[in-house]
Amino acid sequence: MIYKLKAVIVLCLVTFVLSGCAHLVSDEDAATGYADRGIRLIALAPVDNKTGDAQAAAILRENLLDALYSKGYPRIPINIVDDKLAAEYSRSEKEPKDDAALGVLGKTLGVDAVMFSSLLKWETSYVGIYAVSRVSVSLELKDAKTGKSLWSSVQRVTDRHYNITRKRLELEACQSYEPAILEIIEKAFGSFPNGPDFVGKASPEEGFWKIW
Repeated sequence: MIYKLKAVIVLCLVTFVLSGCAHLVSDEDAATGYADRGIRLIALAPVDNKTGDAQAAAILRENLLDALYSKGYPRIPINIVDDKLAAEYSRSEKEPKDDAALGVLGKTLGVDAVMFSSLLKWETSYVGIYAVSRVSVSLELKDAKTGKSLWSSVQRVTDRHYNITRKRLELEACQSYEPAILEIIEKAFGSFPNGPDFVGKASPEEGFWKIW
């Protein structure tokens, strides 16, 4: 009877361990079929800026470009992306939205996917010597050929500030924006699939140019 009981306990432990291992999923499998798509080149579309702060959008886009490179994707310079889209604007006299930008960048740059970002909130509210800064961002990666969503994330950061004067409080709030963007990107990219150069085979200077 004792041996049977031990056997049952061992069997339960083995089943528990195996079931736990079955749920360990790599970043590459985070998006369904992502690894099979051979995603290597990702263009970073202009930020959909709902805040009206041009500098905020620039900060977000530059840091997203760095994050993509850190994840193992070659750098595609922002100015090249913008130039290709600008050329299309001049022909169509209408700014292409997400689906149109996918086609333009997929065709002219030969990218595999395009990342779209929206800066949803970038604001600070003040009450006396107390302030609250809020930053929120949504990100989505789409297949350049099919338009299918491959990955998405929405992240928010709230910072609270205290200071003895309004001027110092405003300065402190202003200085908190870029760290908030970095925190948002770090959270979001925790689930972003690793790229083909994740181990850092290419230098930042080589990145995009080496493949052309």
